[in-house]
Amino acid sequence: METRVTVLITVSAALAGAVLGAWGSASYLRAPERVVAAYHRWYHANGATTFNNTFWLGIPTQKCPLDTWTYQEILAETKPDVLVETGTYKGGSSFFYASIFDLMKHGRIITVDIEDYPGKPPHERIQFLMGSSTSDEVLRKVRDSIRPGEKVMVALDSDHHKDHVGRELALYSPLVSPGMYLVVEDTHFNGHPILPHHGPGPMEAVDEFVAAHPEFVIDRSREKFGMTFNPRGWLKRVK
Repeated sequence: METRVTVLITVSAALAGAVLGAWGSASYLRAPERVVAAYHRWYHANGATTFNNTFWLGIPTQKCPLDTWTYQEILAETKPDVLVETGTYKGGSSFFYASIFDLMKHGRIITVDIEDYPGKPPHERIQFLMGSSTSDEVLRKVRDSIRPGEKVMVALDSDHHKDHVGRELALYSPLVSPGMYLVVEDTHFNGHPILPHHGPGPMEAVDEFVAAHPEFVIDRSREKFGMTFNPRGWLKRVK
């Protein structure tokens, strides 16, 4: 009798656990943003096999493939003459943009970094500039490289502290043509949802900028894949 009671208790506990587990899983899945955030944190925590192990034609990009696909869609839709990028690193993202421009037979990239990493891929559509993106000299070179009437898009991916991103937004937003995009990278810092102890970063800079610049709107449609390194960071100039 005692054995039977023990078995019944064990079976009942197992069934209750299964029911609660199923309910918990269903409840969790009813909040997809929690699932995306959990995956996002896992993806960042495993950078050695994810974003630091992502290449375009052999060149490291350090970008989420979902975001590079979104860039491809934006380039095809808006057809910028010039894409200005801050934060070259090893040139993988510039090389990706240049490859898309090759397929389109249109467009070029001006990319800026404070460091000259070896092995950057040479390409006739890429102009590499050395120096701080917020320096007067670099900004003058960027402006001088843009011809009158050209449609300009900007991607900011250098220092991710709020003050620096805010300065870049102030300096580079006037270059963006109406209908074109200003992309602020890595707005997922400072707990959005990764690196909660980073301190104010790109998203905080974006929120302040958009509040003061109604000519730019946050295009959440560019987050259609659920996970993006740039939540609230896809800004479109509407006027």
